[in-house]
Amino acid sequence: MKEIKTTKAPGAIGPYSQAIEVNGLVYTSGQIGIDPATGAIVEGVEAQAHQVCKNLTELLKAAGTSMDNVVKTTVFIKDMNDFGTVNGIYAQYFTEPYPARSCVEVARLPKDVLVEIEVIAEK
Repeated sequence: MKEIKTTKAPGAIGPYSQAIEVNGLVYTSGQIGIDPATGAIVEGVEAQAHQVCKNLTELLKAAGTSMDNVVKTTVFIKDMNDFGTVNGIYAQYFTEPYPARSCVEVARLPKDVLVEIEVIAEK
């Protein structure tokens, strides 16, 4: 098991790793819309969805892989009415064949953000 760390994605805000590599797979912790340069949460669901995907891109890059190698995603959104918006932005970061995905509406996310995504990628 190998810990993956980068300053180009937000640091862990609790007792967990940004990502872990094991047996040729990279498991990321859920990423939220924090700009790692400022530590601030970006405003609005569109900006947050883009920032989440940028953070995931940087984490996977640090692990020596990319969004093209993602096999599974889990998307958490605060309001299912934002599904279309988040889905449209999500589609800009992934290519066919698209990863398997779950998407659920949740009552509350860390720091009251609007979207969080975690991924599993092949190395």
